Amino acid sequence: MTPHILVVEDEDDIASVLVDYLRHAGYAPERVADGESALERMLRDPPDLTLLDIMLPRLDGIAVLRQARRHTAHPIILLTARIEEVDRLLG
Repeated sequence: MTPHILVVEDEDDIASVLVDYLRHAGYAPERVADGESALERMLRDPPDLTLLDIMLPRLDGIAVLRQARRHTAHPIILLTARIEEVDRLLG
């Protein structure tokens, strides 16, 4: 069974690169572009892995992570362009 990876990224260019690389590596990527859609998708049917951007519309990645952790323990990797140490510590 091919591992399913949820890519949560609102920037089309970045999401496209991630999805293309994952597909080429043999994974089954699915992309959503906002925090609310990501949370709904993770709770409905948790993927094998989520790549989660922190800066998202409708619900930021930290809020998505906090709410998701109440219901699922699947692996989540935070992605961010932020460089502040506090952002890394929050994640």
